[in-house]
Amino acid sequence: MLRHLVWMAAALLLLAAAVTAPALAQGGPAAAPTSTVDVHPLPPTAAPAPAFDADKATDAYLARVSGEARRNSDSYFEGGYWLLLWDALYAIAVSALLLFPRVSARMRGIAQGMTRSRFFQVPIYIMMYVVLTGVLTFPMTVYEEFFREHQYGLSNQNFMQWFGDFAIIFGVNIVVFALIGTFVYAAIRASKRFWWLWGAAITMVFFVIGAVVAPVFISPLLNHYQPLREGKLKHEILSLARSEGIPVDNVYEFDASKQTKRMSANVSGMFGTTRISMNDNLLNRGSEREILAVLGHEMGHYVLGHVITGSIQIGLVIVAGFAFVAWGFGFLTSIFGGVWDVRSVDDPAGLPVLMAVATFFFLIATPVTNTITRTMEAQADIFGVNASRQPDGFAEAALHLSEYRKLDPSPLEEFVFYDHPSGRNRISMMMHWKAEHLNDADIKAGPVSPQ
Repeated sequence: MLRHLVWMAAALLLLAAAVTAPALAQGGPAAAPTSTVDVHPLPPTAAPAPAFDADKATDAYLARVSGEARRNSDSYFEGGYWLLLWDALYAIAVSALLLFPRVSARMRGIAQGMTRSRFFQVPIYIMMYVVLTGVLTFPMTVYEEFFREHQYGLSNQNFMQWFGDFAIIFGVNIVVFALIGTFVYAAIRASKRFWWLWGAAITMVFFVIGAVVAPVFISPLLNHYQPLREGKLKHEILSLARSEGIPVDNVYEFDASKQTKRMSANVSGMFGTTRISMNDNLLNRGSEREILAVLGHEMGHYVLGHVITGSIQIGLVIVAGFAFVAWGFGFLTSIFGGVWDVRSVDDPAGLPVLMAVATFFFLIATPVTNTITRTMEAQADIFGVNASRQPDGFAEAALHLSEYRKLDPSPLEEFVFYDHPSGRNRISMMMHWKAEHLNDADIKAGPVSPQ
């Protein structure tokens, strides 16, 4: 049956071919349909970029700060080089003053007279230590934070206003230092051999806690924070934050102008405490593009996780510092321990020794810690300009920062003393970024850089 069906199908195909072949032969091949194609050159996607020299633009921006303004900027910042040394020597001298006349040993005796608990003797001693060293270093503090700031026109406070803020921070420092010191000495008693490793870990834990707590609980002790008024600027800031995945729904301003003329902003906090804040100096003195550029930079710190990565990198330096302090304490007490009446590393009377050695270590480590922070700042600069697309705004903000930062240092100066990139390097970075984006519509429509 199957064979018959196959033969029938074949016959039908042959019949169909016989019928259609003559018709196809008579009609011939049909002409393919045609249409007219209009060919012409496409218009250029963008007009040629104007001539732009990033290096000339950088020099032109830097030339805007000259004469007395440039001399003041250089003098203020270069004076800070010497203050690093004098501050360290002053702190070491204060430690010596507490140790050699056995003032520290008598403070330990007072703590022991108040309680037999070794745990609670430590915070009692530390609070006395912070108060006494605060009094002894007060002349240097007044010079640096009040008189010198007025000398260079950076402070807006009278003495009593400044002292009020100083007292608040001093009170916070007493509590924080007592907490950290108490736990560090508990670690020393628990592990005398590896106490320096535990001490570094405890310090870093408090560092991270401070990053979370300070913006919410400490900063409002000095300044009043309020939501930025509604408007185009606030909308643009929040839009920029949302586009970078930053979990905020408001922008805050705070009244730093009652204290200083410096412009600043930050995106701070974590674990639900994140907030965008800028001071009223930036709001009142900066243009809209400067504000967006600065906040783009600050958002970069948050998105790039610099609190965590910075904590890890600085943490390694702190570990090295604690190890050095442990060695230095042993070395110095082997020579002067009898003179100081300092018995062992778990004796709180030895705290001035620990602080003196730590001061020396971190003075020597200044280029390392500055390089860590300067690198993160440069990363945030690149992030900020890519996010905000305001290269000229960033360059203008860098000129404002020149009121207290030297614009054009030597490479060695920048390596040793700068915890941010220099003004020249920051402006150059922005102008070279702009050179690569000249054909972008928003950059073409933006401000013209000087040449």
